[in-house]
Amino acid sequence: MTEPNTSHVPVTEWAALVPELDVSDLARSLDVYTRLFGFTVNYTRPGFAYLSLGRIQWMLSQIRPEGSWQTGPLEPPLGRGINFQIQVPDIDALHRRLEADAYPIFVPMKTSVYLEGDTEHQQREFLVQDPDGYLLRFTD
Repeated sequence: MTEPNTSHVPVTEWAALVPELDVSDLARSLDVYTRLFGFTVNYTRPGFAYLSLGRIQWMLSQIRPEGSWQTGPLEPPLGRGINFQIQVPDIDALHRRLEADAYPIFVPMKTSVYLEGDTEHQQREFLVQDPDGYLLRFTD
């Protein structure tokens, strides 16, 4: 990404935890995250974008050969061993958008029950991989 630092939608409160994902093609990832997943671009600088979706904040960074924070080789699919649960305001609309675009669904929509002690929590969820293979679990 070669545009200068650009602020699109100011962040009014910074999240305490913000994942930063290294991506192979920032422009492609931005397209998927904004057009399909529904994220908003808060600001960019060359090779970097800060996004949000409701209270979720997310960073995407173009992989660079001189990346000083890489702990090992980056081989697809990236993010093996982690999934990000993302609560969305309208899971049905998101699911329809992805299906209309023929975007691959990794785990189909289902209702899951999770226990917190004796309390049952139900959520509808489905999983996709982003363009680099990071696993995203969208929930209602």
